[in-house]
Amino acid sequence: MVPRLLTVAVLVAGCAAVGLAQQGIPPLNHAKLEKLAEPWPDADALRARRIDAEQRRLFGGTDPFPFTLQADFKAIGKDRNPESKNDYPGLLTVDGPAGPTVLHVQLRPRGHFRRRATMCSFVPVRVEFDKAEAKGTIFDGQKSLKLVVHCNNEDDYEQYILREYAVYRVMNLLTPMSFRARLAHPSYVQGKPGDAVKADAAGAAKPFITRIGMFIEDDSDVARRAEARVMDIPRVMFKDLEPDPLSLVMVFEYMIGNTDFSIYALHNIKLLRTQDRKVFVVPYDFDLSGLVHTSYALPTPGLGQQTVRDRVYRGPCRPETEIQPVLERFKARKDDIFAVYDSVKDLDSDSRSDAKDYLQQFYSTITKDSSVKKTFVTGCTAKTLM
Repeated sequence: MVPRLLTVAVLVAGCAAVGLAQQGIPPLNHAKLEKLAEPWPDADALRARRIDAEQRRLFGGTDPFPFTLQADFKAIGKDRNPESKNDYPGLLTVDGPAGPTVLHVQLRPRGHFRRRATMCSFVPVRVEFDKAEAKGTIFDGQKSLKLVVHCNNEDDYEQYILREYAVYRVMNLLTPMSFRARLAHPSYVQGKPGDAVKADAAGAAKPFITRIGMFIEDDSDVARRAEARVMDIPRVMFKDLEPDPLSLVMVFEYMIGNTDFSIYALHNIKLLRTQDRKVFVVPYDFDLSGLVHTSYALPTPGLGQQTVRDRVYRGPCRPETEIQPVLERFKARKDDIFAVYDSVKDLDSDSRSDAKDYLQQFYSTITKDSSVKKTFVTGCTAKTLM
Protein backbone atom coordinates (compact mmCIF):
# COMPACT_ATOMS: atom_id res chain seq x y z
CA MET A 1 0.00 0.00 0.00
CA VAL A 2 1.36 3.44 -0.96
CA PRO A 3 1.68 5.73 2.11
CA ARG A 4 -0.73 8.66 2.13
CA LEU A 5 2.09 11.18 2.34
CA LEU A 6 3.73 9.71 -0.75
CA THR A 7 0.39 9.85 -2.56
CA VAL A 8 0.15 13.55 -1.74
CA ALA A 9 3.75 14.18 -2.74
CA VAL A 10 3.23 12.50 -6.13
CA LEU A 11 0.09 14.54 -6.67
CA VAL A 12 1.95 17.72 -5.80
CA ALA A 13 4.87 16.92 -8.08
CA GLY A 14 2.53 16.52 -11.04
CA CYS A 15 0.89 19.93 -10.73
CA ALA A 16 1.77 23.01 -12.74
CA ALA A 17 3.14 25.46 -10.18
CA VAL A 18 2.39 28.65 -12.13
CA GLY A 19 -1.25 27.80 -12.81
CA LEU A 20 -1.87 26.79 -9.20
CA ALA A 21 -0.28 29.97 -7.88
CA GLN A 22 -2.68 31.98 -10.03
CA GLN A 23 -5.54 30.18 -8.28
CA GLY A 24 -4.23 31.23 -4.87
CA ILE A 25 -2.85 27.79 -4.06
CA PRO A 26 0.45 27.97 -2.16
CA PRO A 27 3.55 26.36 -3.71
CA LEU A 28 5.05 23.16 -2.38
CA ASN A 29 7.38 23.78 0.56
CA HIS A 30 10.01 21.04 0.40
CA ALA A 31 11.30 21.87 3.89
CA LYS A 32 7.86 21.20 5.37
CA LEU A 33 7.58 17.97 3.42
CA GLU A 34 10.97 16.86 4.74
CA LYS A 35 9.93 17.75 8.28
CA LEU A 36 6.99 15.35 8.02
CA ALA A 37 9.48 12.59 7.17
CA GLU A 38 11.52 13.14 10.35
CA PRO A 39 11.51 10.33 12.93
CA TRP A 40 8.65 10.49 15.42
CA PRO A 41 9.17 10.80 19.18
CA ASP A 42 8.40 7.70 21.18
CA ALA A 43 4.94 7.13 22.70
CA ASP A 44 5.90 8.57 26.09
CA ALA A 45 7.24 11.75 24.53
CA LEU A 46 4.12 12.21 22.39
CA ARG A 47 1.92 11.70 25.46
CA ALA A 48 3.95 14.23 27.47
CA ARG A 49 3.63 16.81 24.69
CA ARG A 50 -0.11 16.18 24.48
CA ILE A 51 -0.63 16.67 28.20
CA ASP A 52 1.51 19.81 28.20
CA ALA A 53 -0.54 21.33 25.38
CA GLU A 54 -3.85 20.31 26.96
CA GLN A 55 -2.90 22.12 30.18
CA ARG A 56 -2.05 25.51 28.69
CA ARG A 57 -3.28 28.02 31.25
CA LEU A 58 -4.64 30.42 28.64
CA PHE A 59 -7.26 27.94 27.47
CA GLY A 60 -8.09 26.58 30.89
CA GLY A 61 -10.80 29.19 31.50
CA THR A 62 -13.61 30.96 29.66
CA ASP A 63 -13.93 34.34 31.36
CA PRO A 64 -12.44 37.27 29.43
CA PHE A 65 -9.28 38.60 31.06
CA PRO A 66 -7.78 42.10 30.78
CA PHE A 67 -4.38 43.06 29.44
CA THR A 68 -2.74 46.18 28.01
CA LEU A 69 -0.94 46.18 24.67
CA GLN A 70 1.33 49.08 23.73
CA ALA A 71 2.70 49.43 20.19
CA ASP A 72 2.77 51.78 17.22
CA PHE A 73 -0.78 50.98 16.13
CA LYS A 74 -0.76 53.88 13.67
CA ALA A 75 2.00 52.13 11.70
CA ILE A 76 0.37 48.71 12.12
CA GLY A 77 -2.92 50.09 10.81
CA LYS A 78 -1.19 51.34 7.66
CA ASP A 79 0.48 47.99 6.94
CA ARG A 80 -2.19 46.78 4.52
CA ASN A 81 -0.19 44.62 2.11
CA PRO A 82 -1.33 41.02 2.74
CA GLU A 83 2.12 39.78 1.70
CA SER A 84 3.94 42.05 4.18
CA LYS A 85 5.78 40.30 7.00
CA ASN A 86 6.77 43.35 9.02
CA ASP A 87 7.10 42.93 12.78
CA TYR A 88 6.38 45.70 15.28
CA PRO A 89 7.72 45.67 18.86
CA GLY A 90 5.20 45.94 21.66
CA LEU A 91 4.72 45.71 25.40
CA LEU A 92 2.01 43.46 26.77
CA THR A 93 1.11 44.01 30.43
CA VAL A 94 -0.89 41.32 32.18
CA ASP A 95 -1.56 40.44 35.80
CA GLY A 96 0.70 37.75 37.21
CA PRO A 97 1.16 36.03 40.59
CA ALA A 98 3.30 38.91 41.85
CA GLY A 99 1.34 41.70 40.21
CA PRO A 100 1.45 43.20 36.71
CA THR A 101 4.03 41.61 34.39
CA VAL A 102 5.37 43.36 31.29
CA LEU A 103 6.15 41.09 28.35
CA HIS A 104 8.18 42.16 25.32
CA VAL A 105 6.28 40.96 22.25
CA GLN A 106 6.43 41.25 18.49
CA LEU A 107 3.25 42.02 16.54
CA ARG A 108 2.75 41.06 12.91
CA PRO A 109 -0.35 42.20 11.01
CA ARG A 110 -2.18 39.28 9.41
CA GLY A 111 -5.32 38.43 7.47
CA HIS A 112 -5.95 39.06 3.79
CA PHE A 113 -9.55 40.24 4.00
CA ARG A 114 -9.23 42.54 7.01
CA ARG A 115 -6.08 44.23 5.69
CA ARG A 116 -7.76 44.96 2.39
CA ALA A 117 -11.09 46.02 3.91
CA THR A 118 -11.36 49.81 3.98
CA MET A 119 -13.99 49.74 6.73
CA CYS A 120 -11.54 48.09 9.17
CA SER A 121 -9.53 50.60 11.18
CA PHE A 122 -7.96 47.75 13.17
CA VAL A 123 -6.25 44.73 11.65
CA PRO A 124 -5.69 41.35 13.35
CA VAL A 125 -2.18 40.59 14.55
CA ARG A 126 -0.04 37.63 15.45
CA VAL A 127 1.58 38.04 18.86
CA GLU A 128 5.04 36.50 19.30
CA PHE A 129 6.11 35.90 22.92
CA ASP A 130 9.40 35.40 24.70
CA LYS A 131 8.63 32.09 26.40
CA ALA A 132 10.99 32.85 29.30
CA GLU A 133 9.21 36.15 30.03
CA ALA A 134 5.77 34.54 29.68
CA LYS A 135 6.53 31.82 32.21
CA GLY A 136 4.21 32.01 35.22
CA THR A 137 1.69 34.26 33.44
CA ILE A 138 -1.51 33.31 31.66
CA PHE A 139 0.62 33.08 28.51
CA ASP A 140 2.89 30.43 30.01
CA GLY A 141 4.05 28.03 27.29
CA GLN A 142 2.91 30.25 24.43
CA LYS A 143 5.22 31.19 21.60
CA SER A 144 2.85 32.59 18.98
CA LEU A 145 -0.87 33.39 19.04
CA LYS A 146 -3.37 34.98 16.70
CA LEU A 147 -5.22 37.90 18.27
CA VAL A 148 -8.62 38.61 16.72
CA VAL A 149 -9.45 42.28 17.18
CA HIS A 150 -12.46 44.47 16.52
CA CYS A 151 -12.63 45.73 12.94
CA ASN A 152 -13.71 49.21 13.94
CA ASN A 153 -15.23 50.98 16.92
CA GLU A 154 -18.88 50.16 16.26
CA ASP A 155 -20.50 47.89 18.85
CA ASP A 156 -21.61 45.41 16.18
CA TYR A 157 -18.00 44.42 15.60
CA GLU A 158 -17.57 43.35 19.22
CA GLN A 159 -20.65 41.16 18.80
CA TYR A 160 -19.05 39.58 15.74
CA ILE A 161 -16.06 38.50 17.84
CA LEU A 162 -18.36 37.03 20.47
CA ARG A 163 -20.38 35.18 17.84
CA GLU A 164 -17.23 33.74 16.27
CA TYR A 165 -15.91 32.76 19.70
CA ALA A 166 -19.13 30.80 20.26
CA VAL A 167 -18.53 28.92 16.99
CA TYR A 168 -15.09 27.80 18.22
CA ARG A 169 -16.72 26.60 21.44
CA VAL A 170 -19.31 24.65 19.46
CA MET A 171 -16.58 22.94 17.44
CA ASN A 172 -14.80 22.00 20.69
CA LEU A 173 -17.97 20.20 21.79
CA LEU A 174 -17.98 18.06 18.64
CA THR A 175 -14.31 17.08 18.51
CA PRO A 176 -11.11 17.76 20.47
CA MET A 177 -9.35 18.07 17.11
CA SER A 178 -10.29 21.74 16.92
CA PHE A 179 -8.86 25.15 17.76
CA ARG A 180 -9.50 26.52 21.23
CA ALA A 181 -10.25 30.20 21.76
CA ARG A 182 -10.15 32.58 24.72
CA LEU A 183 -11.81 35.96 25.04
CA ALA A 184 -9.93 38.93 26.45
CA HIS A 185 -10.35 42.66 27.14
CA PRO A 186 -7.31 44.27 25.52
CA SER A 187 -6.61 47.95 26.18
CA TYR A 188 -4.55 49.49 23.39
CA VAL A 189 -1.88 52.14 24.05
CA GLN A 190 -0.34 54.08 21.17
CA GLY A 191 3.46 54.29 21.22
CA LYS A 192 6.55 52.22 20.54
CA PRO A 193 8.27 50.65 23.57
CA GLY A 194 10.41 53.37 25.10
CA ASP A 195 8.32 56.23 23.72
CA ALA A 196 6.59 58.67 26.03
CA VAL A 197 2.89 57.80 26.06
CA LYS A 198 -0.22 59.44 27.42
CA ALA A 199 -0.76 58.72 31.11
CA ASP A 200 -3.84 58.65 33.32
CA ALA A 201 -4.21 60.42 36.68
CA ALA A 202 -2.35 57.59 38.42
CA GLY A 203 0.56 57.83 36.00
CA ALA A 204 -0.23 54.61 34.16
CA ALA A 205 -0.25 54.39 30.36
CA LYS A 206 -3.59 55.62 29.08
CA PRO A 207 -5.23 53.42 26.43
CA PHE A 208 -6.97 55.02 23.48
CA ILE A 209 -9.54 52.20 23.42
CA THR A 210 -10.53 48.99 25.24
CA ARG A 211 -12.44 46.36 23.31
CA ILE A 212 -13.23 42.65 23.21
CA GLY A 213 -10.53 40.49 21.62
CA MET A 214 -9.94 36.79 21.14
CA PHE A 215 -6.83 34.61 21.17
CA ILE A 216 -6.79 31.54 18.93
CA GLU A 217 -4.75 28.49 19.90
CA ASP A 218 -1.54 28.01 17.94
CA ASP A 219 -1.76 25.19 15.41
CA SER A 220 1.32 23.50 16.89
CA ASP A 221 -0.59 22.97 20.14
CA VAL A 222 -3.63 21.66 18.28
CA ALA A 223 -1.29 19.12 16.68
CA ARG A 224 0.32 18.20 20.01
CA ARG A 225 -3.09 17.57 21.58
CA ALA A 226 -3.83 15.16 18.72
CA GLU A 227 -0.36 13.54 18.97
CA ALA A 228 0.07 14.64 15.37
CA ARG A 229 2.04 17.04 13.18
CA VAL A 230 0.85 19.99 11.12
CA MET A 231 0.90 19.04 7.43
CA ASP A 232 1.30 22.25 5.42
CA ILE A 233 0.90 20.55 2.05
CA PRO A 234 -1.77 21.88 -0.35
CA ARG A 235 -3.64 19.97 -3.07
CA VAL A 236 -4.88 17.25 -0.75
CA MET A 237 -8.00 15.45 -1.98
CA PHE A 238 -10.96 13.98 -0.09
CA LYS A 239 -9.60 10.48 -0.66
CA ASP A 240 -6.43 11.34 1.28
CA LEU A 241 -8.39 12.18 4.45
CA GLU A 242 -10.00 10.10 7.18
CA PRO A 243 -13.64 9.72 6.03
CA ASP A 244 -15.66 10.11 9.26
CA PRO A 245 -13.66 13.03 10.73
CA LEU A 246 -13.82 14.70 7.30
CA SER A 247 -17.60 14.31 7.21
CA LEU A 248 -17.89 15.77 10.71
CA VAL A 249 -15.96 18.87 9.66
CA MET A 250 -17.90 19.26 6.44
CA VAL A 251 -21.24 18.92 8.25
CA PHE A 252 -20.00 21.44 10.83
CA GLU A 253 -19.13 23.92 8.06
CA TYR A 254 -22.59 23.33 6.60
CA MET A 255 -24.22 23.82 10.01
CA ILE A 256 -22.57 27.22 10.52
CA GLY A 257 -23.12 28.22 6.88
CA ASN A 258 -19.42 28.61 6.10
CA THR A 259 -18.08 28.34 2.56
CA ASP A 260 -14.96 30.45 3.08
CA PHE A 261 -12.49 27.56 3.12
CA SER A 262 -10.57 25.24 0.83
CA ILE A 263 -8.87 21.99 1.80
CA TYR A 264 -7.13 21.89 -1.58
CA ALA A 265 -5.65 25.39 -1.21
CA LEU A 266 -5.24 25.22 2.60
CA HIS A 267 -7.49 28.25 3.01
CA ASN A 268 -8.78 28.51 6.60
CA ILE A 269 -7.89 24.84 7.03
CA LYS A 270 -5.09 23.04 8.86
CA LEU A 271 -4.19 19.44 8.13
CA LEU A 272 -2.88 17.18 10.89
CA ARG A 273 -1.04 13.94 10.19
CA THR A 274 -0.59 11.22 12.80
CA GLN A 275 2.23 8.73 13.07
CA ASP A 276 0.12 6.06 11.35
CA ARG A 277 -0.25 8.40 8.33
CA LYS A 278 -3.85 9.37 8.96
CA VAL A 279 -4.68 12.92 7.87
CA PHE A 280 -7.34 15.07 9.56
CA VAL A 281 -8.93 18.42 8.72
CA VAL A 282 -9.15 21.22 11.32
CA PRO A 283 -11.06 24.38 10.29
CA TYR A 284 -10.70 27.93 11.62
CA ASP A 285 -11.67 31.53 10.84
CA PHE A 286 -15.47 31.62 10.80
CA ASP A 287 -16.31 35.32 10.61
CA LEU A 288 -17.66 35.04 7.04
CA SER A 289 -20.09 32.27 7.99
CA GLY A 290 -23.87 32.60 8.07
CA LEU A 291 -23.93 31.82 11.78
CA VAL A 292 -21.58 34.69 12.69
CA HIS A 293 -23.45 36.84 10.14
CA THR A 294 -21.14 39.83 9.79
CA SER A 295 -22.23 42.79 7.71
CA TYR A 296 -19.14 42.46 5.50
CA ALA A 297 -19.60 38.76 4.62
CA LEU A 298 -20.36 38.00 0.97
CA PRO A 299 -21.37 34.73 -0.74
CA THR A 300 -18.60 32.59 -2.22
CA PRO A 301 -18.66 32.92 -6.03
CA GLY A 302 -19.75 29.86 -7.97
CA LEU A 303 -21.81 28.18 -5.26
CA GLY A 304 -25.20 29.63 -6.13
CA GLN A 305 -25.70 31.47 -2.85
CA GLN A 306 -27.88 34.57 -2.64
CA THR A 307 -26.55 35.46 0.83
CA VAL A 308 -24.06 33.96 3.26
CA ARG A 309 -27.02 32.56 5.18
CA ASP A 310 -27.62 30.09 2.34
CA ARG A 311 -26.05 26.80 3.39
CA VAL A 312 -23.99 24.79 0.89
CA TYR A 313 -22.60 21.36 1.75
CA ARG A 314 -19.07 21.20 0.34
CA GLY A 315 -18.12 17.73 1.49
CA PRO A 316 -18.13 14.40 -0.38
CA CYS A 317 -21.35 12.46 -0.86
CA ARG A 318 -21.70 9.64 1.67
CA PRO A 319 -24.15 6.71 1.82
CA GLU A 320 -26.94 7.23 4.34
CA THR A 321 -25.55 4.41 6.49
CA GLU A 322 -22.27 6.35 6.83
CA ILE A 323 -23.54 9.92 7.17
CA GLN A 324 -26.23 9.15 9.75
CA PRO A 325 -23.77 8.26 12.57
CA VAL A 326 -22.05 11.61 11.94
CA LEU A 327 -25.36 13.46 12.12
CA GLU A 328 -26.21 11.64 15.34
CA ARG A 329 -23.18 13.28 16.97
CA PHE A 330 -24.66 16.68 16.17
CA LYS A 331 -28.07 15.64 17.46
CA ALA A 332 -26.56 14.33 20.69
CA ARG A 333 -24.86 17.67 21.39
CA LYS A 334 -27.77 19.93 20.38
CA ASP A 335 -28.63 21.08 23.91
CA ASP A 336 -24.96 21.70 24.71
CA ILE A 337 -24.49 23.65 21.49
CA PHE A 338 -27.46 25.91 22.23
CA ALA A 339 -26.21 26.32 25.81
CA VAL A 340 -22.95 27.82 24.50
CA TYR A 341 -24.89 30.88 23.36
CA ASP A 342 -26.40 31.31 26.81
CA SER A 343 -22.97 31.04 28.44
CA VAL A 344 -21.29 33.89 26.53
CA LYS A 345 -22.14 36.71 28.91
CA ASP A 346 -21.58 39.75 26.69
CA LEU A 347 -23.49 38.33 23.73
CA ASP A 348 -26.60 40.45 23.25
CA SER A 349 -30.12 39.01 23.03
CA ASP A 350 -30.43 39.65 19.29
CA SER A 351 -27.24 37.72 18.59
CA ARG A 352 -28.37 34.82 20.77
CA SER A 353 -31.77 34.65 19.14
CA ASP A 354 -30.35 34.94 15.63
CA ALA A 355 -27.82 32.16 16.24
CA LYS A 356 -30.34 29.77 17.76
CA ASP A 357 -32.82 30.34 14.94
CA TYR A 358 -30.15 29.65 12.35
CA LEU A 359 -28.98 26.52 14.15
CA GLN A 360 -32.55 25.27 14.48
CA GLN A 361 -32.86 25.40 10.69
CA PHE A 362 -29.89 23.04 10.49
CA TYR A 363 -31.42 20.65 12.99
CA SER A 364 -34.68 20.67 11.06
CA THR A 365 -32.72 19.60 7.98
CA ILE A 366 -30.89 16.69 9.60
CA THR A 367 -34.06 15.26 11.16
CA LYS A 368 -35.81 14.82 7.79
CA ASP A 369 -34.76 11.80 5.76
CA SER A 370 -35.53 13.50 2.45
CA SER A 371 -33.42 16.56 3.37
CA VAL A 372 -30.53 14.38 4.58
CA LYS A 373 -30.53 12.42 1.33
CA LYS A 374 -30.71 15.54 -0.85
CA THR A 375 -28.00 17.40 1.08
CA PHE A 376 -25.43 14.77 2.04
CA VAL A 377 -26.08 11.69 -0.11
CA THR A 378 -27.07 12.73 -3.64
CA GLY A 379 -26.89 16.52 -3.90
CA CYS A 380 -23.19 17.10 -3.19
CA THR A 381 -20.34 17.23 -5.66
CA ALA A 382 -16.56 17.00 -5.37
CA LYS A 383 -16.10 20.04 -7.61
CA THR A 384 -16.65 22.18 -4.50
CA LEU A 385 -13.37 20.87 -3.08
CA MET A 386 -11.54 23.94 -4.33
